[in-house]
Amino acid sequence: MLDGGARSEPVGKLDAWLLTDQRCELIGEIRRRARARGLTAMVGAFSSPELTVRPHLVVHTSHATYGYLLVAGRKRIAWAPEFFVFPRWAHDADLMFAEAAGWARPIRFARGTGGHSAAVAVSEVARRRGVRRLVFAHIGRPTIRAIDAGDRPPFGEFGRDGRRYIVRVPGESVRLRGRAP
Repeated sequence: MLDGGARSEPVGKLDAWLLTDQRCELIGEIRRRARARGLTAMVGAFSSPELTVRPHLVVHTSHATYGYLLVAGRKRIAWAPEFFVFPRWAHDADLMFAEAAGWARPIRFARGTGGHSAAVAVSEVARRRGVRRLVFAHIGRPTIRAIDAGDRPPFGEFGRDGRRYIVRVPGESVRLRGRAP
């Protein structure tokens, strides 16, 4: 499980509950739900014969925040729902879940402590950096207004609750079930 909350908790057994931000708004709820499953919600890594998940720092706020690179076979999946600067480790991802809180311009936090990148810029940078499929997973009010006005980014798609994202690996497939926050 990456991040989460009441509406995104999967059914079935979990091996790990990994966080991008240990100070996020839903941290109390997430920790309670993880404990109920016998897990500790934390920034960390996970590895199995089929999948490796590693945390990577992102520029977002005044405290440490992370994204994750998931590797299955030769496929790379980047989970980076919040960042101010496009993460270098996400380059050439087969699938990237990305920031879209801002639309045409970034959202800056007070006192220069970071913020949220703009969806239009994320779209352009992701295409230049070789991301093959881009899914916006952290959709903020400016982006919702743009969607309502009929605007679309130059590259990428908006995540939808319950949609499955499949990355084909020779001889197998990696299935990710997403929820847009």
